[in-house]
Amino acid sequence: MQGKFISLEGGEGTGKTTQIELLSNKLKEIGINATTTREPGGTIEAEKIRNLLVQRDGGNWDPLSEALLLFAARREHLVKLIWPEMEKGNWVITDRFADSSRVFQGYGMDLGQEIINRLYRLIAEDFCPDLTIVLDIDAEIGLRRSNKHMQDSNDELENTEDRYELMGLEFHKKLRDGFLKIAELYPRRCIVINAEQSIEEIHAEIMAVVSKKFGLDEQELANG
Repeated sequence: MQGKFISLEGGEGTGKTTQIELLSNKLKEIGINATTTREPGGTIEAEKIRNLLVQRDGGNWDPLSEALLLFAARREHLVKLIWPEMEKGNWVITDRFADSSRVFQGYGMDLGQEIINRLYRLIAEDFCPDLTIVLDIDAEIGLRRSNKHMQDSNDELENTEDRYELMGLEFHKKLRDGFLKIAELYPRRCIVINAEQSIEEIHAEIMAVVSKKFGLDEQELANG
């Protein structure tokens, strides 16, 4: 049986990492093998590209050059992790996927959607997530949360993964608008959830969405 592919999207500080861990753990409790990953990243090669793009001293990229790097990382991610795991019947849950390119480069950097979609078709054809959960938050609140998380982190490399945060509030407002536009454009796979709720409330909403989408037993999920 082919596995499922779920992406979590949203601006900075929405708590995607926490929610992915909670979702993965809950699925494993009911016997579903779930692999968690992230973009850019997920493979050795893609993680090298990640460092070029998210580190504050990674470079000042032209938007198209940046998109090309991201899609190179995404191709590696698909070929070496996502597709093989799904072929084994495993579920894959990723922190960001192609919608982030549509938003960050397409909307935020004004590259436009046509180029992004052409690149996507080149590397993935008609493949897409079975479900995309967009965690929505006020841009100012999200940035504040993200910056605090980095300050509190003991991971030196993570502490300098702030290239996008340093692009400023107006850029992040564009990102929020972009994610909401994407959710409107792809309503069959995208669900928007308010990320200003508590961790527990967000998790409960995500589990309700996942159980409905994939026909899972809600009682079994509730009991773990």
